[in-house]
Amino acid sequence: MPSLFIDAERLRDLNSGLGQVCLHLGHELVRQCSPSWRLTFLVPKGKMGIFGDTVEYIEASWPRKIWIPGQYDVWHCLHQDSAYLPSSRSTRLILTVYDLNFLERTDYSTAKKNRRLAKLQRKIDRATLLTAGSAYTASVMREHLHIPAAKPLNVVYTGVAVNPENAPTELPGNQPFDVSFTDVPFFLFVGVIHPKKNVHTLLPLLEAFPDYRLVLAGPDRHPYAQHIREQAQQLGIADRLIMPGPVDESTKLWLYANCEAFLFPSLAEGFGLPVAEAMTFGKPVFISRLTSLPEVGGKEAYYFEDFEPENMARTLDEGLRDFAQNPLRQDRLRRRANGFSWPAIAADYWKLYEELGRT
Repeated sequence: MPSLFIDAERLRDLNSGLGQVCLHLGHELVRQCSPSWRLTFLVPKGKMGIFGDTVEYIEASWPRKIWIPGQYDVWHCLHQDSAYLPSSRSTRLILTVYDLNFLERTDYSTAKKNRRLAKLQRKIDRATLLTAGSAYTASVMREHLHIPAAKPLNVVYTGVAVNPENAPTELPGNQPFDVSFTDVPFFLFVGVIHPKKNVHTLLPLLEAFPDYRLVLAGPDRHPYAQHIREQAQQLGIADRLIMPGPVDESTKLWLYANCEAFLFPSLAEGFGLPVAEAMTFGKPVFISRLTSLPEVGGKEAYYFEDFEPENMARTLDEGLRDFAQNPLRQDRLRRRANGFSWPAIAADYWKLYEELGRT
């Protein structure tokens, strides 16, 4: 019986993108698992049993970074920063790389970037097979890392788990922010408030669209978030900017369901899951053309060609008009988003596991 080990340690943070990947991919891998395979998950403390009782579990801990008991035919690291690697050289390792966004960070020195590249290169050298979260990420990997021609590098996208049918009809109560904005049309951004997300470029849009508010929903502990608030004060639009911080799943679904448009001017993405989530709701999405985002939005998204306030406002205005005049766009957006499904992605991974299990 072939054995598969899945590193799902990032379940420790279910509010993160990697935590959601571990959760939804894990459930779908179990659902599609053949009886001929033995499946073991590495999980954080408190998550034993999360995928049911048909699989085995090992609890992640510091000693487990050095040695994990058992022999496994295939080992899958669900992200490139995993500290858990197989000790046996006979174990076939799949390494998934979601992004190399650290290369774009201006606060990282060249030496620090090179150290991170070298660390990742050692894992790539150890891996039997590689997967990338987007074609863009795969191209960056080939540019900055040595990947032998004989080593497979497959693009496997991220799945969308949100279901518009689960969106509440009213904004859930006990919100840590003023909910009066729900009476006014609003634009939405979902994601960490970080310089790479480039959300400060959205503030001038409130000057061009005085009847709208802007919701920036996501972790806001980075100093950049305070910069956003200060800039909003300077522009005189602070009363129409809502920054609720991280929101729970029900609130997020309500925001997607009720926004007028989703705005995502990000500078660096490994995939761009919030864009696909907004498309699931049939919402018009306005995104940058950078990194992986065109792979998500395709022909159905509207694109900011640059970040000049006048040009962004024109793109938004023309896009909203076009969307209102074209009733078929909603269905096309939903169909494209439905292409990023966890069942299909898990099936792709099982094909890779089966292939490695036979070698």
